[in-house]
Amino acid sequence: MRDIPCQLYLISPLDVGGSFPDRLREALQAGPVSAFQFRLKDVDREEAARLAEPLKAICDEFDVAFIVNDDVALAQQLGADGVHLGQGDESLKDARAALGKDVQIGITCHDSRHLAMEAGQDGANYVAFGAFFPTTTKETHHNPDLDLVRWWSAMMEIPSVAIGGITPDNCPPLIDAGADFLAVCGAVWNDPAGPAEAVRKFTDILSAASDD
Repeated sequence: MRDIPCQLYLISPLDVGGSFPDRLREALQAGPVSAFQFRLKDVDREEAARLAEPLKAICDEFDVAFIVNDDVALAQQLGADGVHLGQGDESLKDARAALGKDVQIGITCHDSRHLAMEAGQDGANYVAFGAFFPTTTKETHHNPDLDLVRWWSAMMEIPSVAIGGITPDNCPPLIDAGADFLAVCGAVWNDPAGPAEAVRKFTDILSAASDD
C-alpha cells in the first residue's frame, strides 16, 4: 500500500444514483486512484447493495479497491475489498472475524495518537486522521495538525489516510508530512469542471511529489 509516497482515495457523495456511475468512471479514467469508499446514510441494505453493485464493477475494472463505509455485513455481501469503521461502529476484532485476513479494514482515529496506536495493535490496515480542513461533507469535531501525520509516518509502517476538506490547493503540506492517502469527496464531485478534471489536478500534484 506504499508503492508511491501518496495516493488518492475517493469517497462517494451521499447520492450515488442516476448518472453517478458514469461520473465515477470519468474520475477513474482521469488518473490513478487507489481506493473508492462507498458511503451512504439512512438507506436499507438491499437498496445500498443495489446502488453499490455497478460502482464496485467499475472499481474492479480499474483495479481500484472498493471500500464500504460502516457496514461489515454489506461489505461481506458485496465481496468488497475493505470496510472503513468509525469509533462507534462494529469492533475491528468482530469485523476481521467476519471478513477474513485479506480484507482491508480502516479505522477513523480523529486526532488521537492513542486511538491510532490501538487500531494498529488490533490489526487495522490503515488509520484515518481528520478533519484537517473545514468540510461540509460531514459534521466534524476533531482538527488534527500536521505533527500528527509526521509522527505517525516516522513511527509506524501502517499507512495513514488524511481526510477532511482536502483540495488540490491545500493538500501539499499533508503530502510533505507523510500522509499515505488523501481521502477526497467534495473537491472531486463538486468541481465545476467535473470529476475528471479534479482527479487530474490531484494526479499532477501527487506525481510531482513522487518525483521529489
